[in-house]
Formats: sequence, structure tokens, C-alpha cells
Amino acid sequence: MGKMAAALGSAATLVAEPREDAFRKLFRFYRQSRPGTADLGGVIDFSAARGTAPVAHKVLKSQLSVSSVSEHDAHRAGLQPVSKWQAYGLEGYPGYQQHWVKQCLKLYSRKPNVCNLDKHLTKEDTRDLWEQSKECLRHKEVNKRRPRSLLEKLRWVTLGYHYNWDSKKYSADHYTPFPSDLAFLSEQVAAACGFQGFQAEAGILNYYRLDSTLGIHVDKSELDHSKPLLSFSFGQSAIFLLGGLKRDEAPIAMFMHSGDIMVMSGFSRLLNHAVPRVLPHPEGETLPRCLETSLPAVLPTDSVVEPCSVEDWQVCASYLKTARVNMTVRQVLAADQNFPLEPMEEKKRHITTSYCHLEAENSQVKWARLNPDS
Repeated sequence: MGKMAAALGSAATLVAEPREDAFRKLFRFYRQSRPGTADLGGVIDFSAARGTAPVAHKVLKSQLSVSSVSEHDAHRAGLQPVSKWQAYGLEGYPGYQQHWVKQCLKLYSRKPNVCNLDKHLTKEDTRDLWEQSKECLRHKEVNKRRPRSLLEKLRWVTLGYHYNWDSKKYSADHYTPFPSDLAFLSEQVAAACGFQGFQAEAGILNYYRLDSTLGIHVDKSELDHSKPLLSFSFGQSAIFLLGGLKRDEAPIAMFMHSGDIMVMSGFSRLLNHAVPRVLPHPEGETLPRCLETSLPAVLPTDSVVEPCSVEDWQVCASYLKTARVNMTVRQVLAADQNFPLEPMEEKKRHITTSYCHLEAENSQVKWARLNPDS
């Protein structure tokens, strides 16, 4: 059975049209479950009902592979004890999200990682976007007419094997060490969903403003499609569209909220998908409540997560009031697999490009009207 989304909390509701009142939350990964709930891990299986109306797709219940992750490793990753997973899904401690938001903004945006700003600025200008932006973000509400900081102009960052937006390929000669904390989390989540031996080799981080969109695409550049694609969301909510193998197939729409995780694998690993809209908070420039709680004071000595300081969180919170961050993690190569040899001309092409795959609001996705051969 193709596991499209690993359920880490309540089951998802799928709808044919993106009407806000028809959506339910995807899967809670980082938030605490409400008292009295007993949601099992669930899996959305799209392979059984392809070709039928979107509302016919079923949400199937599936046990998580709790024996695949040790209690100690779960604790290190900031997850609840494995013994609770059957009752609550794959839950994280309160404040778990704050660590990953800080990493995306403060650490992962640094060199030697690659970002969209590299094409237009010098290496010195992009060496530490956090340091150049933090004071501006701290005083954001005082001076709303100020120019955007560099962090607010950030649209994507690549990790590990750096994706080439021109050739749409990875290569052996453009690699920097993958963050160990994100790799460990990804391995535990993949194992809990039944994917033993997952190797986090490449990451693409997307930084959305309220007017950003992600166009229709398929993640097929990885050489091994048998491994899942993990997607983690933080900040403002967004609409996610999951289509079919062809670009002109009508998509299924669903919400992605802060703390949600999606695991695309099996049949759905190569389906078209897009993010046509980021939704502003209904109460104005406000954070989702799940982001307001800090990590507990006592963590394992070898924990991969760490508390976020008050000063750092002030910057992160200011940023996320009008933004969304998404981490996607992939395994590029199968075990003992190597990259194919590239012609010398291909190797000379520069890794970065001015093309930004997060598009402006005036370029909204019109799924059904797209030419499937475009």
C-alpha cells in the first residue's frame, strides 16, 4: 500500500474544492493531543481509488511501526515515548516546533548552504542572513514601512546534495554536510512509518510569504524513488493540492497547518502537487497557538533539539506572523548507488539561478487549464 501521508495525530478530511469550511486538519505531529482523544496513526492511500471522484478517496487507519524506534531515540528527537504513539500518533513535546523554526532561520540559512539570494549578492552578504536581519525583525511592528530584511527576501535554501534549479539534477560534486539534527529526526519519522534505513541526503527549505505560491511539480530528480519524501510545516497555514500522474488531473485539496508532516511514498511519491495559497491568520498578524509553548527544561543530554532563547524566538515569532516555513527531506541515492557520469559541459554550469520556484500571488495555479505536455 502506498503511504502518502504518515498520520501523526487525527485523520484528514479530503475535499474536491478548496473551501475553507470543508477542511479539517491534516496530521498533528508536534502538537499535544487534546485530552480524551485516542487517534491512531493513519495513512491516506491514494492508490486504491485513482480515477474516481476525489471525495471517494479513503482515509485508512494504519498502525505506526512503533517497534522501529527506541524509547531513547524518540526522546532524543523530542518525541513522546513510543508507548504513547498508538494512542496519540507520533507526538512531539510542546515547543518542539520552535527548535526547527530557529534552525531554518538562523542556522540552515548560513553558508555553505545555498539559497536564492546567492545569485544577486556576494558571499559575504549571504554568509549570515540572521545576523543581518534580526534587529530589523525585532522592530518589525514598530516600523512596518521599513524595507524587507534579507531573511524576508529568502525563498529557498538547499542542504546536503544541492538541487540545481537549471538542470533539475543533483550531483556528487555539489554537496555540503547535511544537518545532523534534521537527519536524525527524519530517520526516526521514516522508521516509524515503516521505512527502515532511510538516509537524509538532500533538503529543500521553502520560505513562504503570504503572497507566495509553489507551482505544480513532481519531485522526481532523486535517483531512488522507493524512499519517501518527508515534508514538515511551520507557521501560517497553507492549502496543499495533490493531483495525479498527469498535470491536468483534478487535484484534492487539504490544509497544512503548523506542525503537520506529510510523507509521500509508494504510488503518491511521483504525483503532481502544489501550494496555491498561504492563508493569513484569521485574527491578523498572529502566531498559531502551538508555537507559543517552549520546550521542557529537562531534555536528554544527547538530545538533538535545544530550547530557543527568548531573544531568538522574538525574531522567529516576528517572522512567522506573516510567513510559513517548510522543510522537505529526501534520500537521493539507493544503497551502493552512484551518480551517473555527466558531460564536462554539464559540470561547468553554475548551481544557482535567479529562478525562484516560489511564485508571486499574481501567478496563481490554474490546475485544470494547464497543458499536460507543458
